Amino acid sequence: MTNPVPLHDDSPARIAALEERAAHQDRTIEVLSDQLAEQWKIVEQLRTKLDRLTERFLVLEESALEAPPITRPPHY
Repeated sequence: MTNPVPLHDDSPARIAALEERAAHQDRTIEVLSDQLAEQWKIVEQLRTKLDRLTERFLVLEESALEAPPITRPPHY
């Protein structure tokens, strides 16, 4: 980035530097916003997968809790 121009300087160079800085910051904000939106999509996908896996786990856990009935072996 260029060296800052003194605040008391109202020259066209100062104005151009400020406009350049503002444009650079606008672009940075746009890039960060796009990255945030993409990461939010990924978070939502992972949340959906986690919900499905949690449901599958609960179903498996419920079926595992059903113990077979205790019966006497045939040789007794």
